[in-house]
Formats: sequence, structure tokens, C-alpha cells
Amino acid sequence: MARRLRPVGLDFIETAPVRLVYTAEASASPESVYRALAEEVTGWPSWFRAVSLARPTLGGAGREIKLVGGVRFQETIMAADAERRYAYRVDQTNAPGVRALLEEWLLSPSGSGTRVQWTFAADGSTPFRLGLTAARPGLGHSFRTAVRTLDARLAAAERSAGQ
Repeated sequence: MARRLRPVGLDFIETAPVRLVYTAEASASPESVYRALAEEVTGWPSWFRAVSLARPTLGGAGREIKLVGGVRFQETIMAADAERRYAYRVDQTNAPGVRALLEEWLLSPSGSGTRVQWTFAADGSTPFRLGLTAARPGLGHSFRTAVRTLDARLAAAERSAGQ
């Protein structure tokens, strides 16, 4: 059964009891990465293995996400700053113990393409917080793999468009 979470603002990124921050480099441009994140929402399962379904809702102001294993999220887009920032808040989920959740993707040009930073900001019960902290290495691995996979897909699409 889906539960409503506490609505939080973008400042939660800095104040959340649990903040997990990861970075990775992509050779693709910030424009291409942003487009894949924010505009091609249905494509997430093709590059982020943990995601089994992603679709825009509310005319693009929200998203429905399903993870492998059955966890579901109804989200509100909190920031969509082209080529710089994409953030969303979870409004409803069936995940136990979580009280508030906000994720932010920051994109910045780097010498080799794009620096991607993902922040996972959360609050929840003590067991949830401990579990999330213990899951830090696995979430980091999942994020880095997703960025590599996305980068490879973007490079392949660029090569195919150039032919």
C-alpha cells in the first residue's frame, strides 16, 4: 500500500538526516545528459538497471517510477534547470520506513564532458536510516554503472545520428 511522505522543499538536499552524494564523469555533453534525465523519462530503464518503469505524470510535472523488486514511487519534479539540475521529491511510496525523500542530479561541464553528481536525501525510521547508510556502497555502484551505461548509449546514438 502506498503511503504519503512528508513534502519537503529543495533545501532538504542540505538538511536531510541522511545524505548520500555520488559523482561520476560522462563524456557526453551536459545537454545530452540532461535530456536523458529530464526529457526522455521513459528511457531510464534502458540505462539505470534498478529502474524497471519510468513514465511522466501530471503533464510532465511528476513521474511514476518502479524499481526492480517492486518498490514504487510517485514523484513531483522540484527543479528542471536545463543542462544544470534535475530534482524530484517522492510523494508516495510502498517502501517501508521512509518519511521524506528527495533526489537531485547536478550537471556541470568538465574537461572530458559532464560531471554528474547525484544526491539522495532522506529521512525515515531508525532502521530505514541504518539500512540506507549500509546500502551506501551499493547505491554508489548502481549510480556509477548507470552513468557509464547512459554515457555509452548517448555515444552510440550520436554515432548513429552522424552516419
